[in-house]
Amino acid sequence: MDAFRLILVSLAGWMNRQQQDVIEYLQEEIGVLREQQSGRRIRFTDAQRARLARKAKRIRFGRLREVANLVTPQTLLKWHRTLVARKYDGSARRRKVGRPPTRDEIRGLVIRMAEENPKWGYTRIRGALANLGREIGCGTIADILRGPAWSLHRRGIAGVRGQTF
Repeated sequence: MDAFRLILVSLAGWMNRQQQDVIEYLQEEIGVLREQQSGRRIRFTDAQRARLARKAKRIRFGRLREVANLVTPQTLLKWHRTLVARKYDGSARRRKVGRPPTRDEIRGLVIRMAEENPKWGYTRIRGALANLGREIGCGTIADILRGPAWSLHRRGIAGVRGQTF
């Protein structure tokens, strides 16, 4: 059993040394890249900040001081706190305030019906839309026909006066 433990300890020590060599190489590589930057600040995207923050959180703070070369450990931990706060602030579930806008399909139908039937009023257009399976209020039809989209269409229609609707 002692021979097995000796081999296991030797293998673990060798793997640790290999990992340490890789870390030292990567630190040196980062140092060379920073020298090439010549003092300019490195700009990170939000996705890059999130990736660095997730990796940094797994490393204890003292070790992070030795390893972190691009940004300070305090900055990495601040990014992580921001990432966690964003996860729980409810912004993913927030919706816009107010009633959703009328779909473009329905707007188009209302304008088309008003163009093709200039003597129809809001109630008649509403009834025709109901026959097509589209429930819409008279006030919504009025808003659509008072809006800028209808005024552009109305200019091109011959014989339609402003008092028709």
